Amino acid sequence: MTHPTDSSALKQDHWLKRYYFTRALFSIVWVAAAIVIGSKSPVIAAVLLVLYPAWDAAANWVDANASGGLQANRTQRINVWASGLTTLAVCLALTAGMNAVLGVFGAWAIASGLLQLGTALRRWKSHGAQWVMVLSGAQSALAGGFFIAQAQKADVPSIVNVAGYAGVGALYFLISAIWLTVSLSRRKKASA
Repeated sequence: MTHPTDSSALKQDHWLKRYYFTRALFSIVWVAAAIVIGSKSPVIAAVLLVLYPAWDAAANWVDANASGGLQANRTQRINVWASGLTTLAVCLALTAGMNAVLGVFGAWAIASGLLQLGTALRRWKSHGAQWVMVLSGAQSALAGGFFIAQAQKADVPSIVNVAGYAGVGALYFLISAIWLTVSLSRRKKASA
């Protein structure tokens, strides 16, 4: 991996650090709300389940635009659409029950995980902490398969099933943010 030192590359690394911290914070708050409030209130659970892919769509859109635009970031452009369509699919699935919702989340986790993996591989040479995003994308795709399998069972899942997935995602984003923070600090010391 190369460590760019020009100001635009450093600016992009600072952006990614803030972006990863923001994604981690959102996911941590979402998980807490899902466990504390959503597990007791079906209405709040429904709102949170719709909010999660909508947030992902918005976050990917913002990141792509801050990283050269949607045209330059094909995997994120596709992820924006996939997450947006998932938001609508979750709204529809809520009328059929939590098994359907978990099935939608499973399909989305597979697609968005593979797209995140593609984005991380594209960024690998120019930015640090991408190994964590590679792991996160792969884990997301695997979790999606698990969700689909769970959705086929007679047991009715709850928002807590999705909260575990979101919690692991938060951990990956937090590790990436910390990794970039350390990397940027080391580069600053090396150039001083």
